[in-house]
Amino acid sequence: MPAPADQFSAGIAACDCLTPFGDATATAAALLAGRRALELSPVLGRDGGDLVPLALTGPMDETLPPRWLPGVRRLAASIPADAWGSVRTPVIVTSSNFGVGSLYTFTRDRDTRHLAHGTPFATGELLRTELGWGEHVHVFSHACVTAHLGLAHAARLLHAGLADRVLVFSFDFVSQFVAGGFHSLKILNGGFPAPYSRGETGSIGLGDGAAFAVLTRDATPFRLAAHALHNEMFHFTGNQPDGAGFAVCAAAIASAAGGRRVWVKGHGTGTLETGRLESEVIARQFPGAPLTGWKGSLGHTLGSCGLVELALALAALRGGRIPGTVGGTAPSFTGTVALEPFASAEYDGAILTANAFGGAHAAMLLTHD
Repeated sequence: MPAPADQFSAGIAACDCLTPFGDATATAAALLAGRRALELSPVLGRDGGDLVPLALTGPMDETLPPRWLPGVRRLAASIPADAWGSVRTPVIVTSSNFGVGSLYTFTRDRDTRHLAHGTPFATGELLRTELGWGEHVHVFSHACVTAHLGLAHAARLLHAGLADRVLVFSFDFVSQFVAGGFHSLKILNGGFPAPYSRGETGSIGLGDGAAFAVLTRDATPFRLAAHALHNEMFHFTGNQPDGAGFAVCAAAIASAAGGRRVWVKGHGTGTLETGRLESEVIARQFPGAPLTGWKGSLGHTLGSCGLVELALALAALRGGRIPGTVGGTAPSFTGTVALEPFASAEYDGAILTANAFGGAHAAMLLTHD
C-alpha cells in the first residue's frame, strides 16, 4: 500500500520567481509564446568547453560578491514585509547548489574571500544578513526535490501551530562545477531538451532560478492542499526500471486529489528513461489529465525547480492559460502530453511533481477557488 499523502493544507499568501525572462508573470507569458531561454553556451563559462544549453541571468563565471546575490536581492524586494526569521515567522531556505560555485572558484584561485559564501551554512548567513532575517532559518538540500521538501515542512509547521506564516526561499544558479558535473554524465550535451518526446537521445538544459512563497494558515484563493514524498533509495542516480517509485508517489497524491479534475506539471527534464517512466505513471494515475513541463525552455533549476514552477503555475492560472511542453515534439511517450497551451477553466486543481537523483520523488496538490 502506498504511504498516504501529507494533507496539511496551507494557503499561499504570496509567491513569485526570477528566471532569465524576469518575474513569474513575464516568464509565464514567454512560455505561452513558446519562447526558449536556453542558449548554447560554453559548459565551463570563460574556461570554454563544449557548447551546452544553459538559461542564464548573467555570465556564469563566479564573482565577488557572488554572482547570484543581485538577483536574489531583486526577488527579495517582492517579499511582503514581516519579521522573517522570528519564532512565529520562520524562513526555510532550499537549494541544491548554495555556494558551491564560490567553493569551486576558491579551489582554482585560492582567494579566501570566496569562502565567506562557499558552503550552505555560510551562504545562509550571507542571505540572513543581506535580507535582514532573524535567526530562525531552516536549511534544506536534497537534490531536485528540495523545494518540495521545504514547502511540505512549512505546511507541517503551520499545521502544528508552530508558526503563523512561513517564508520558503529557494535559489539555484548554474556554476562551472555544476554544469561540468552534469556534462560528465553526458545528459548535458549539445542537444536541447525535448521533454517527454520519444527520441533516440535524451538531453537536459540547466538554468538559473530563484523563487519564494509565503505560506499561511489563513484562507487564500490558492492552497497547497497535500504533499506526497517517496524515496526509492535504489541507485546513486537512477530509478527502479519498472517505475515503482514514480507509482508510489503518484498513487498517494492521486488519492489526496480525490475526484478533482486536474492537470499535471511534471518534472520533464528531457532524459529518456525518466521521461517515459514519469509520463506513463501519470497517464495511469490521472487518466485524461494533460501533462506539461517547462524545463525545455527554462532548463533545470535543480533544487529550486519545485518553487520556481509553482510560481509559474500560479501566474498561468491567474491568466487562464497553461503553457504547453516547450521543446517537446511528437511522438510523445503518452497521448496526454500537452505540446500546446490549454485553458485552465475546466480544471479545479493541479498536480506539481519533481524527481531527483537516487529515486527521490515529490508531488503536491495545488487547489484554487
